[in-house]
Amino acid sequence: MGLRIRKKLAKILLTIFMAILSLVMILPFAWMLSASFKPDNEVFGFPIRWIPKTITFDNYKRVWASDVPFTTFFLNSLKVTLTALVGEVFTSALAGYSFSKIRFRGRNIAFLLYVSTLIFPSQMMLIPRFVLFRQFGIYNTHWALILPGMFTAFGTFMLKQFFDTIPDDMIESARIDGANHFVIFSRIVVPISTAAISALIIFQFVGLWNEYEPALVYLRDKALATIPLGLNYFQDENSTSYAAIMAASVCSLIPIFTVFLVFQKQFVQGIATSGLKE
Repeated sequence: MGLRIRKKLAKILLTIFMAILSLVMILPFAWMLSASFKPDNEVFGFPIRWIPKTITFDNYKRVWASDVPFTTFFLNSLKVTLTALVGEVFTSALAGYSFSKIRFRGRNIAFLLYVSTLIFPSQMMLIPRFVLFRQFGIYNTHWALILPGMFTAFGTFMLKQFFDTIPDDMIESARIDGANHFVIFSRIVVPISTAAISALIIFQFVGLWNEYEPALVYLRDKALATIPLGLNYFQDENSTSYAAIMAASVCSLIPIFTVFLVFQKQFVQGIATSGLKE
């Protein structure tokens, strides 16, 4: 009886701790949402007024219908993120399957060398890629952001580790029935890897959507700017409209929440229907 009470008490304390932690994590987003409905002179008022004294939609009007082409930034981000994401899922799934289920000479060494590139910080690659992109003529184009995002060691490593959990007997049975690697990959491996692919999509969509430094280095035209870079255009030499920046930031979060909600469901369903048991 005493043990049961202690377990229940520990569960209650853990729930309270997680609730407090969640509240702390949500507060900055709540402040951002509140500030987006305030005039500029009320944004940094103290103590914080969570419900604006003067609720205004002028900030959102300025974001979508002003001289700052936020609609262009939004569409550019969608184009870059979705194109790079589709390419990354495709290349990572193929590479992960090859490293996991196809036996070839030097496989482990090649995989180790490829994954070892993760130790290099992304900032270290900015200048070499800058020089390379200028030589290939894709500097100041969206391809300078898309191509690096289409080939990632992280995606390959993540999917390879999941593919390793798929029994080799299942693959061998399909090969005995006459299936080649493409059929096995497309009709067996991918359908039961929904959980891993959904998780990769969630992780990488957020990363690609929020990329700032590559856009800052590789893009020069305002018409090509993505949202993280485009937010800079809400400030000038004399003033900065923080309320408009907060409104633009709220709008930029909508695709992230949408992707998370859509693929979270698939993530759970993928685990439940994969048929793989520990």
